[in-house]
Amino acid sequence: MNWLFVFASLVFATLAWTLISVISNYNAARKVGFPIIISPVSPLNPLWILTSRAFPRILLLKHLPFGLGKWARCTYMGWTFQDKHALHDELGPIFVVVTPSGNEVTVADHQVAHTILSRRKEFIKPAVMYEQLNVFGRNLNTVEGEDWQRQRRLTAPNFNERTSSLVWNEALRQAQDMAHSWTDEGAAGSKETVADTATLALHVLTSVGFGLSYPFHGGVRDLPPGHSMTYRDALSLCLQNIITFAILGKKILSSSFLPRKLRTLGVATKEFQRYMEEMLSHERNMAAKREHGTGNLIGALVRASEEAQQSGDRSDSAHLGLTDDEIFGNIFAFNLAGHETTANTLATAIVLLAAKPEYQTWIAEEIDEVLHSIGDPSKWVYEEMFHKLQRCLAVMYETLRLYGSIVFIPKSTGFHTQTLTLDDRIHVLPPSTAVNINVQALHTDRDIWGPDALEWRPSRWLKSSRIDKDRHKSLTVETPIESEAGTFIPWADGPRACVGKKFSQVEFVAVLATLFQQYQVRPVLQDGESEEEGKRGLMKMVNNSAISAITLQMQEPRSRSLRWKKRNLEL
Repeated sequence: MNWLFVFASLVFATLAWTLISVISNYNAARKVGFPIIISPVSPLNPLWILTSRAFPRILLLKHLPFGLGKWARCTYMGWTFQDKHALHDELGPIFVVVTPSGNEVTVADHQVAHTILSRRKEFIKPAVMYEQLNVFGRNLNTVEGEDWQRQRRLTAPNFNERTSSLVWNEALRQAQDMAHSWTDEGAAGSKETVADTATLALHVLTSVGFGLSYPFHGGVRDLPPGHSMTYRDALSLCLQNIITFAILGKKILSSSFLPRKLRTLGVATKEFQRYMEEMLSHERNMAAKREHGTGNLIGALVRASEEAQQSGDRSDSAHLGLTDDEIFGNIFAFNLAGHETTANTLATAIVLLAAKPEYQTWIAEEIDEVLHSIGDPSKWVYEEMFHKLQRCLAVMYETLRLYGSIVFIPKSTGFHTQTLTLDDRIHVLPPSTAVNINVQALHTDRDIWGPDALEWRPSRWLKSSRIDKDRHKSLTVETPIESEAGTFIPWADGPRACVGKKFSQVEFVAVLATLFQQYQVRPVLQDGESEEEGKRGLMKMVNNSAISAITLQMQEPRSRSLRWKKRNLEL
């Protein structure tokens, strides 16, 4: 009976605290002046995250009548991808979700979004959400203030045109090998689009970032001496279990009492740490011998860090280099940004092109025009060709618009009161208010993108015009359409925009140009299926995406096969 009394008391105390907190936060939200949704749980509550993932049927609460379940529409991971702009159509461009642990302002107004992203000192990254990215050390994504300025100064210059050229060449080489492996599958096709683009993206990253160039078959898939797990497997496990790191922490994962799956994750963290230590040691040895190394990213970080320390007073933070942990933290962050996100975008775009083959023809026309006299991709020159492949880049933009890896950008007012202006009215946000920019809603707003905002149409990114060359001839020219600030933000915006934006663009365009210069792709039809049904099956697979760890991914990428053949042959 005593245990029953204690349990009942705990339940009562929890409910009382929840009610009191919600009332207090509701009163604060009313003063802000935006529409309000009251939720009994916070989206970041670990118990709610685990419950909603383990028992997804609980989300059926969102269908309760009279709006009683509206909170369930906007409190689970990845809700913005599922809901698109619908909730904002009902409530307006900005609303507040009142939860027991605090208030969250959700923004889908492009001008307000641009303002928030431009004011990096006022709207900061919430530590509670980004702490999980500090698994191996603090990095450019997680620090603020002077630390951010120092790390940005040391890391951003390395993403330059020389780096872009390296990305281009390695992506071309990897894409050729990947295409050959897919065509070798014949009529049965391949189900490994996601896995193979992940390998390609990782090989590009290891080549450009760390000076380790591998063949497509092998490389990070192979186990080097002295390791119990491959680089690819160790990294993949770490990336896929970001939330586990946030809940348990890295140290606990080495405990013997944990389930096997968690112990394996512990091994992965140690293995990835060892790989990074080996790379760092190699670069320092090269520097000690006064050799320039391979010009890779980790080497550049080491050199920039040492030059900063030698350039002035070490008591001045501006002249501090990166610690080993900060180098490791940035390596992990670059892997997260340059591997999983780019691989997902490539895989999704390929599936979409297979579902809509008219756009394969569309980009092939451009590829033929730009590269018609140079058949061998190894001879394609980045400086001469990348900027001409606008249709390939448009495919990337449109894929990111509807299926971008990041579906919202979290910010916080921090310790200070901040203001937002909407329709000439100033709204005051209290300290410790979470502010989430709803990227998916901005990318599917019909007022911005038109009535077909939910349709994947890459041609929307280019404008055609005719230029008279002489009295008898005219030339059709396509120019990119620049989106208004805040309307298209897959790489964020403002001073904290992703430093690897050009890196990902060059890699994507190089791969797409290589694939569709020679090949076409179609869905492998299942029993009794028509061509149109096969295409719809691919669209269903893409639309059945969800947040896995922290990025958007197809949930069943092996449920359909893709068949590749030479363009001059019928599929």
